[in-house]
Amino acid sequence: MAMTDEAKPVDPLPKVWDPAMRIGDMLRGKRGLVVGVANEHSIAFGCAAKLRAFGADIGMTYVDEKAERFVRPLAEQIQANFLMPMNVERSGELEAVFDHIRDEWGRLDFVIHSIAFAPRADLHGRVVDCSLAGFQQAMRVSCYSFIEIARLAEPLMTEGGALLTMSYYGADKVVNHYNIMGPVKAALEATTRYLSAELGEKGVRVFAVSPGPLKTRAASGIDHFDELVEAAVARSPGRRLVDIGEVGRVVAFLVGGGASGMSGDIIYVDAGLHNVA
Repeated sequence: MAMTDEAKPVDPLPKVWDPAMRIGDMLRGKRGLVVGVANEHSIAFGCAAKLRAFGADIGMTYVDEKAERFVRPLAEQIQANFLMPMNVERSGELEAVFDHIRDEWGRLDFVIHSIAFAPRADLHGRVVDCSLAGFQQAMRVSCYSFIEIARLAEPLMTEGGALLTMSYYGADKVVNHYNIMGPVKAALEATTRYLSAELGEKGVRVFAVSPGPLKTRAASGIDHFDELVEAAVARSPGRRLVDIGEVGRVVAFLVGGGASGMSGDIIYVDAGLHNVA
């Protein structure tokens, strides 16, 4: 989904995680990178918090200086091991993060990729009217960056690992107002399957997690988003949305040993919405 509107800080920070909420040691000794935290409502933050709660060491990134003031308190709250800038459109920033991981940790067990962008004009228009520049930027940020991350993570995953990205139901079915992000997310899901096939022999598992609509900064750029949320609540079997903590728990399962026999799958965490016509 497109990141367009500036996030607003919430004070005090919600206690998505603190040391007293430690769940267990399922992921103790695992080291991973979470990319895409924008604020406390981000799916990526729900993932980072739950991964920490299960014992994993976490590195986090922020997209630019404006975002840092929202993300740094969250990194401190969950006691992340490091926080670094990473805008995939800026030369060298992505590589610098993986250089830091190699120097500090020497290896890597998982990456959570939760970034997407499309220019507002292209996101709000019809797919047939999308500009070439807008399409290329949406694909570059939302899809190709996952390929770049996989390429940089591969040599660090010496004991196998897991690469996860975030998709959406609009990749598989036409969703009103999702527009150009539908084809972009479809490409991301196909990329997930191909990366899984290519990296499987090295013990690297690859997944796309597909939550239902959540009120995140990224989602705020979608036209008529409130209508999309209302329709999802009305149609889902539980008559509700999921929250970022529920997504985070599924991500922790996929990263951990319980999902060792799985790879290449699109994992829906949407309260059953994708099963309803």
